[in-house]
Amino acid sequence: MIKFLDLEKINNRFREEIDSELKEILDSGWYLQGKKNQKFAENFAEFCGVKHCLGVANGLDALNLIIKAYGFSNGDEIIVPANTYIASILAISQNGCTPILVEPDIKTYNINPDLIEEKITERTKAIMVVHLYGQAVQMKKIWELAKKYNLKIIEDSAQAHGSVYDGIKTGALGDASGFSFYPGKNLGCMGDGGCVTTNDDELFEKIKAIANYGSDRKYHHIYKGVNSRLDEIQAAVLNVKLKYLDKDNARRREISKYYRENIKNRIIILPETYDESAHVWHVFAVRTPERDRFQKYLEENNIQTIIHYPTPPHKQGAYQEWNNLSYPISEEIHRTVISLPISPVMTDDEVERVTEVINEYR
Repeated sequence: MIKFLDLEKINNRFREEIDSELKEILDSGWYLQGKKNQKFAENFAEFCGVKHCLGVANGLDALNLIIKAYGFSNGDEIIVPANTYIASILAISQNGCTPILVEPDIKTYNINPDLIEEKITERTKAIMVVHLYGQAVQMKKIWELAKKYNLKIIEDSAQAHGSVYDGIKTGALGDASGFSFYPGKNLGCMGDGGCVTTNDDELFEKIKAIANYGSDRKYHHIYKGVNSRLDEIQAAVLNVKLKYLDKDNARRREISKYYRENIKNRIIILPETYDESAHVWHVFAVRTPERDRFQKYLEENNIQTIIHYPTPPHKQGAYQEWNNLSYPISEEIHRTVISLPISPVMTDDEVERVTEVINEYR
């Protein structure tokens, strides 16, 4: 079986380094908010090209904390792509704000910048951009809109560690960004984890306090905060893997290039990118009107696939108030999309085998 993502093989490459880090943590007796966390925050901030990074419990918390720190609440609107993982939208609604859905560009799957302005109202406070599947959103028009209407830009960078737009990495393209380090991400830990990145000193200090029970110093609480921390073990794992992220992303680009140049099947619609450096191919999502039959065919040929995602947010039970709404582009994507295996540990033979099997599909 060619696995969709072989996490055991991915992490075994770093086994010796990770074992050494874990021994150091065990010997230290310090498991939270220690040196490993501080080191990772510094390293990841430098990687993204920002002043600040704060490790938190997961990617959803990262987005939640940003919105909470800005003080957005009931009646405030945040524009968000209709085509996204539900966490992007949950972060908005969990803060009492109203998500305003905008259709994607069918070619990139990301939010269509040309459709945003018509959704801006006097209640709009921010635009949340989601760098879906690892491709950085085209930001030029969004920057212009944010300036014109005095809006904040929040990045959901959960799938886009290391992708670039106009020479700037995700995590530094907006006012603040939330990352996830879920194990399957391009930069993944061995449990849950996430972080917030920003160049805003005041915002950073506020998020730092809110994430620590609202405390700016021990037993002194200035906000109604939460408990959201990246533990030392996950920070240590991330520090090891961060050193290899650019190399791993380069391998993903090689595989993507091979797929896009060699998959030749009229039933399969290949993904597009406007700039190779903009995409880190967290997911290689193709589309086909015969998705169920195609997925079964690949499974019969020992190729594992995943659907990202079968049901759009506005058709989920969690948002029944939206169930009658129509977002035809998003619905088309969710109805036809299927993700092929792609990872830095895939062999050339495996990549060629996937391509060969797809080209034989009839």
